[in-house]
Amino acid sequence: MAEPSTGQRLLLFANTDWYLYNFRGSLALALQQAGHEVLLLSPPGPDGKRLQALGLRWMPAPMQRLSLNPLRELRLLIWLIRLIRREQIGLVHGFTIKCAVYGALAARLAGNRPRVGAVAGMGYVFINPSLKARFLRPLVRWVLRAALGGRSGRLILQNGDDVGVFEQARLINPDHIRLIKGSGVDLARFTPRREPLASPPFRVVLPARLLWDKGVSELVEASRQLKARGLSVEVLFAGEPDAGNPAAVPEDAIRRWQAEGLIQWLGKVDDMPTLFQSVHAVVLPSYREGLPKSLIEAAGCALPVVTTDVPGCREVVTDEVDGLLVPVRDAAALAEAIERLVRDPALCKRLGDAARRKAQAEFDERIVIERTMAVYDELIPPAGGGLAKES
Repeated sequence: MAEPSTGQRLLLFANTDWYLYNFRGSLALALQQAGHEVLLLSPPGPDGKRLQALGLRWMPAPMQRLSLNPLRELRLLIWLIRLIRREQIGLVHGFTIKCAVYGALAARLAGNRPRVGAVAGMGYVFINPSLKARFLRPLVRWVLRAALGGRSGRLILQNGDDVGVFEQARLINPDHIRLIKGSGVDLARFTPRREPLASPPFRVVLPARLLWDKGVSELVEASRQLKARGLSVEVLFAGEPDAGNPAAVPEDAIRRWQAEGLIQWLGKVDDMPTLFQSVHAVVLPSYREGLPKSLIEAAGCALPVVTTDVPGCREVVTDEVDGLLVPVRDAAALAEAIERLVRDPALCKRLGDAARRKAQAEFDERIVIERTMAVYDELIPPAGGGLAKES
């Protein structure tokens, strides 16, 4: 396994402690076990203590995800630069667009430290049609070029569509883009159910933050159509609205749908393996993804998946092979795909078994960790060699 030279100080920076715990905890532990000092950084939140309970060092950052206040953002950047210098950080890895940009920019200004940006999907700025998002796009493009340019920068993307977008837009030298499919899944935790579930009802779950961009309204409408057809289908929502995201679904809307009997809202679910053992299928009608971990977890559990034919989702699901793909923003097609699974247990079994095989071959977290360490190894020189210099 390629690894950065031992004894390095590495900073992993994300926009929530929840993301670090659920998506990058295994990477941090693997780096620590390999002899590196790892500092995890995010805005304050309840999962910081869970990271510390794993034996990891976590620190809250003075960051507001939705802030556009220039003075506040400048203070955050200065704080990051000082932190990187004080902690003698050897490499900064930022996750999601804002943290990728700020982390990389701070690393460059703190002495041209090696820096890695990981962008999971194009994010709100690139896919939302709102005036605010359109206003931010050119600024984000310009800052990405400044932050991740040069020999000491790398950009990790999760699907081929995003690689094409970044290459076409010339946001970064194509030679410095690396494709790593997702954050990986622990397939010893996410395993197939031993005994078949009783049916009806046929239980499907949306395991995601409750954002409009996840196709929430389309799934609610599909549930309404299935109910009108007399099918016994329970639609579960496992997740919460993300208050830090402009696309968050209002809580009163979720409670209204629940009162109508269209969905059951479970809120935040910590034990996802147990939840997946209790459902027949997983549904994610997202508008665009990086590479959705929930679908990989579902695949690990040999569950059939219904998702949209969009970047990220089609990296996980091949239509009719290990899941079903439907057009984006199409509630009728979504309802028809779910009905197919309800009426065809043999199809569910075939798709689920194939999904498990793909997860084992492509999405095991050990593969992702190894490939991420290989990116670090490109940037971190041998002990005593000093930091990489720009050409």
